[in-house]
Formats: sequence, C-alpha cells, structure tokens
Amino acid sequence: MTRIALVVSDVDGTLLTKDKILTDGARAAVRKLHEAGIGFTIVSSRPTIGMGFLVTPLAITQPIGAFNGSSIVDPELRPLEQHVIPPAVAKRSVDLLRDHGVDIWLFTNDRWLTRNPEGEYTAHEQHTIKHDPTIISDFTPYLDQACKIVGASPDAALLQRCEKEMQQMVGNQATAVRSQTYYLDVTPPGHDKGTFVEAIAKRLGVPLENVATIGDMQNDLPMFARSGTSFAMGNASDDVKARATHVTESNEHDGFARAMDRVLQLR
Repeated sequence: MTRIALVVSDVDGTLLTKDKILTDGARAAVRKLHEAGIGFTIVSSRPTIGMGFLVTPLAITQPIGAFNGSSIVDPELRPLEQHVIPPAVAKRSVDLLRDHGVDIWLFTNDRWLTRNPEGEYTAHEQHTIKHDPTIISDFTPYLDQACKIVGASPDAALLQRCEKEMQQMVGNQATAVRSQTYYLDVTPPGHDKGTFVEAIAKRLGVPLENVATIGDMQNDLPMFARSGTSFAMGNASDDVKARATHVTESNEHDGFARAMDRVLQLR
C-alpha cells in the first residue's frame, strides 16, 4: 500500500456504529492519524446540519463534504462551495417518489423538510442527524433550494427499482444513488464523494495516489475510484467490497480503527 497522507471517511456504516455511536476506538484512530501528520476529514450523504457533532471529538480542521460531497463546508459548517438540484429535476424526483409511495424528504442547506412527521424513518433520522424536521404541506416553494432529496422506504427491493428508474429519469441532471438500503438520495449533478476527494486533495496538495478512502455503500464507490487506496467495511455489500483495494472489519467491530491501523503501519 502506498504511503498515505490523507484519509477521507464516510460516516454512517463506517465511522459510526449501527446505533450512530462514535467508538473510543474510532476516536483514538483519528487522533493517531493527526499525531502522524496524516490529514483527515469526512464526507457523507448527511445534510450539513447532521455533520457538526463529529467536528470536535475528531478534531477536524479540514473542509467537510455534505450531501454526498455536493456541498463543501468549513469545520464551523459555513458553506465554501454549494450546489442545488435544478428545480425542474427536483420536481420530477419528488413526483417519482410520490408515485411509488416512498416517503419524501427535502433538505436545504439548513433545514430538513417533510410532509409526513410519522414517516417510517423520521425518528431514526432525527436520532442520526440530531436535528428535527420542519413539517410542510407542499414541497413546491422549496424546489429551488434542494441540496438533497431523499426517498425513504423499508422495502429495499422497491428502493432499488426506484434507484434505477430515477437514474434513467434524471440522466446527467442529478445524481441518484442509495446511501443506505432504505435511503435513495438525489443530489446535484456533477458532484459526488469522488469530486470531493479530488477537491480536498488538491486543496492540501496531496496526490490522489496518497489518499485513502473508506466506506460501505454504493455512493462511496466514486471516492474509491479516485483514491490510491480504498477500504470497504466488513458490513458492505459484496459489490462494494469487490471495488475496494482492502476489506476491513464491520462497523460493529471497529473496522474503521483497524483500517487506520493499517494506514499507520506505513508511517
């Protein structure tokens, strides 16, 4: 494995356990990266408002990627670069999810909007991002501010079919990919976790071959493709594991910390 100068990590399913806990092992692993002079930051499908609680315990000083990397914010969550879904595409995305009976969330830079406060995953998302939704009756006034639209459903097969249909519908006008088996994310075009990796590496003057990335889902594959080294979590699907250079333990068995131990062996 090439000597690593920068690590970019996914959050849910990677850095956090299923219960959204940052383990002592993960915290210690990042501290060791800092001590070794290795840069560290995070990128996630999470909204900006759901990232701040990790900044202090992980001593993050580099820009962070929210909304699958389509928004880049500083450690105080102030936007450095922000993109939105074209309004017409946002409307078609909302309509498609509605037609499939999938719960719909729309995220602006600072708000989480939903028409259904009793949605299957609403309480879960509140726990995850540590933020409450704003209940609305109509998405129309917010379609020009959409940083991310999410379809949430416990029917994984349905969401997989929605993903394919959504990808065909939006074409190159947006990115549609599942961040969890139960979440389908629609985000602005031309930006993903891979473009975030390129941007942060350029900012720090680190060649991409000296960047390590780690994740567990389909939306992590673009950053795997850009970085010189990639780690798939043990809880990842076989397809994701096949696209990584290394496979570590699951997020329930400190797989992140074990992967960072491997990175540190080269210092």
